[in-house]
Amino acid sequence: MAQTIKGKVAIVTGAGKGIGKAVALELAREGVHVGLIARTENDLLDVARDIEALGVKAAYAAADVSSLKQVELAVGKIAGEIGNADILINNAGIGTFEKLVEMDPEHWKKIIDVNLLGTYYVTRTVLPQLIAKNAGDIINVSSTNGLSGAPGSSAYSASKFGVIGLTESLAQEVRRNNIRVTALTPSTIATDLAKSSSLIAEGKEEQYMHPEDMAEYIVAQLKLPQRMYIKTASMLNTNPY
Repeated sequence: MAQTIKGKVAIVTGAGKGIGKAVALELAREGVHVGLIARTENDLLDVARDIEALGVKAAYAAADVSSLKQVELAVGKIAGEIGNADILINNAGIGTFEKLVEMDPEHWKKIIDVNLLGTYYVTRTVLPQLIAKNAGDIINVSSTNGLSGAPGSSAYSASKFGVIGLTESLAQEVRRNNIRVTALTPSTIATDLAKSSSLIAEGKEEQYMHPEDMAEYIVAQLKLPQRMYIKTASMLNTNPY
């Protein structure tokens, strides 16, 4: 029997567009109050308005998740406006695809800083709120590139492999606190990132899963009974073609 998530508080990173925006709106439709974190304040304001139109609370804070200080300020602001979190969706991420020797080292490092350290910083900041409640869910968005590498994806794959390792370790640490920690490993989803990286050919978007599909999947996992622990690196094949 599915559990209700109505009335809970969620924090979603990368919430200004794409998967993060879709997840935030899907949570709001389920009656969840949503805290939004992303780099662009105007995008966050638009999503917050859409969420409030659905009859729940929204709070937002512009922050770069690769900065622990910015993350701490953002999470504190959100908690002060809508309360402590029950759910954390670590979705913020960046990626470009170049051969290792051709990629600028600072660019390589930035991908690690956002995708892996960003997940760590946000989790480290929000986790005490879940522990205090002795319950909660953390879902980390990894990738099929976190299961196996591909040419040109050294930085992106390294970051997403790291997210899975972080997830599996943390899941064992906080299981006694009734906190589920899960990593999802989608393949290509029709987002602006995928299109700008030429992962999806123009006009072929309908052959791929869309952010709204991913959002529905995530909400379905959150509604599983709390005693059920899904695999920490559950495979999600998002391209059926």
